[in-house]
Amino acid sequence: MSVMEIWHNPTCSKCAAARTTLDEAGVPYRLRAYLEQPPGPAELTEVLRRLGARAWDICRTGEPAAVALGMADWPRDDAAEPRWIAAMVAHPELIQRPILLFDDGGALVGRNPVALDEAVRRAARDDG
Repeated sequence: MSVMEIWHNPTCSKCAAARTTLDEAGVPYRLRAYLEQPPGPAELTEVLRRLGARAWDICRTGEPAAVALGMADWPRDDAAEPRWIAAMVAHPELIQRPILLFDDGGALVGRNPVALDEAVRRAARDDG
């Protein structure tokens, strides 16, 4: 049975909802407290590839660290992306959560019921 990894913050309500949904569906997962075990630049770049997202797509620009850095005004282009990634690695609280990483190489941000339903479907398909 495949086991997905969840990048989570234990105090986040969206992370709690993801854990509850997966628990109720019997989907196995392992938790990664990414604030305590932050990704490096290469790992975050790989997760972005798996998500099909750009760094600014999963950046919490309303967080105090982002506001202090002025990230809302940063360029959103190929040349600027390493700067975004470096900021998110230095301040992992800027990374959107929960991020669900599937054994098949896929990933999604599980912030809403539609995404969580998709995670349950994918987990069931992986086990089929």
